[in-house]
Amino acid sequence: MAFRRLIDNLSRRGMVGLCWFALSLAFLIALGLLLRAWPVIAGASPAKLLFSAAWHPTNGEFGLAAFIIGTFWVTAIAIILAVPLSILTAVYLAEFAPKKVAALIRPVIDLLAGISPVIFGVFGLLVIVPLVRDWLMPFCQQWLPFFPFRSDNYTGFSALAGGIVLAIMVFPIIISVVEEVLRTVPAEIREAALSLGATRWEAVKLAVLRRARPGIIAAVILGLSRAFGETMAVLMVAGCSLQSFPQSFFDPAYPLPALIANTYGEMMSVPLYDAAVLFAALILLLVTIGFNMVGWGILLRSARSDA
Repeated sequence: MAFRRLIDNLSRRGMVGLCWFALSLAFLIALGLLLRAWPVIAGASPAKLLFSAAWHPTNGEFGLAAFIIGTFWVTAIAIILAVPLSILTAVYLAEFAPKKVAALIRPVIDLLAGISPVIFGVFGLLVIVPLVRDWLMPFCQQWLPFFPFRSDNYTGFSALAGGIVLAIMVFPIIISVVEEVLRTVPAEIREAALSLGATRWEAVKLAVLRRARPGIIAAVILGLSRAFGETMAVLMVAGCSLQSFPQSFFDPAYPLPALIANTYGEMMSVPLYDAAVLFAALILLLVTIGFNMVGWGILLRSARSDA
């Protein structure tokens, strides 16, 4: 009996230790990035690094504003495209699809989630970039020649191309989480709405989606987190130009992950260059952790309120 109690205690303590080790990884990574980025933070204020667009490493200027704006351009386009389609797909799978159809579609969505980002990047090069260059941009230049559709970049490598590829990549995450949230809504809510004379769609729209709203918001935030930190796909199709802020959907964008992947290891002879790139990585890490914590916090709160 004493031996079994000893085994239980050791197992419990071991699992607690492993849990704290996993939780401490993010803190250790952030601390390591902060220490490596400290020389550039000490040489210039964080505000100047964040809000200046002057990126001239050879002159000691490391303003990250253009990269931060480029990241938000690509991420915003991805979320705008992905959210409506993902939510409607999840509603169909959870509320309307026959079981055989849902069972056929779900593995395909899971397959999309498991595809390597570089494959999405190649798909973007072969399909999305020509689509933007040959069809979307000429159409918008002719019929919508105003901000944010006006641009003199005719290559197709643009914030829009990066946003479309990222939207495809975040589809599976948002669909899976929203569908799971919708399935947790009690059947009594649907039955009550139907008994009051609502149609099936009205019951879903007015009762089910309203009840599942916190979980849907959390799913969008988790998708936003994935899009914000994605590297390879945007590096291949977003253009990654150092010229200035993107002014249009069709201008090149240079997101923070692409900056890190594209430049770290180069120009290491330039003082503070690697520290500036690691400061960009620290910003990316903190924003991604923040998005994830908010998303999972909303999901946990929603689950507790349903319990």
